[in-house]
Amino acid sequence: MTQNVLPISGIDVDARWGYSKPKGWVFGYKLHMSCSTGKLIVPLSADFTTANISDNGSYRSLVMPIAGFVENVAADPAYDDGNLYKDSRKCNLRLICTIKKYDSTPPDRLELIKFYNSRKGQSIYANRKISIEPLFEIVKDIFHIRISPVKGFENTRSFVLVCVLVYQLTVYYNCMTEQENPRRVKRVLCC
Repeated sequence: MTQNVLPISGIDVDARWGYSKPKGWVFGYKLHMSCSTGKLIVPLSADFTTANISDNGSYRSLVMPIAGFVENVAADPAYDDGNLYKDSRKCNLRLICTIKKYDSTPPDRLELIKFYNSRKGQSIYANRKISIEPLFEIVKDIFHIRISPVKGFENTRSFVLVCVLVYQLTVYYNCMTEQENPRRVKRVLCC
């Protein structure tokens, strides 16, 4: 990455290097999504960036469109950002993510830590494991987008976001036709 060398010749030159704690340095793009929780888990909003864009850089585009429809936003530790907490409060949202105390922690942050560590905060945060995390894998699996079939940022962005839209529409169709499990979209799409 420091030498700015592409890992494979012929690779998408619009993609960028980014660092992921679980994966290390990666070259490519990122899909960012928000989703519902509960019985029916569906994408509520989505964004697509190059891998060098931090997760918290997409927060506003993901969350602002759903403000007023949800009360809580459970996010991974990359979203622990004072400005995002302020933006969330302005929109009557509660951002809940892994948050730690440090020397001279301000009182408003102590309140966030207290709520995160509470039974209710932990219950809300635990929904991530059964909602957004599996949803990323489901969308990637159904549409075979682990490796993009197109190149170029705009082409890839359009393709991935259309996949998310098709998933949403298929779940909606399954709900309207009273299917037993609305999230079973492969049979509708003949995948």
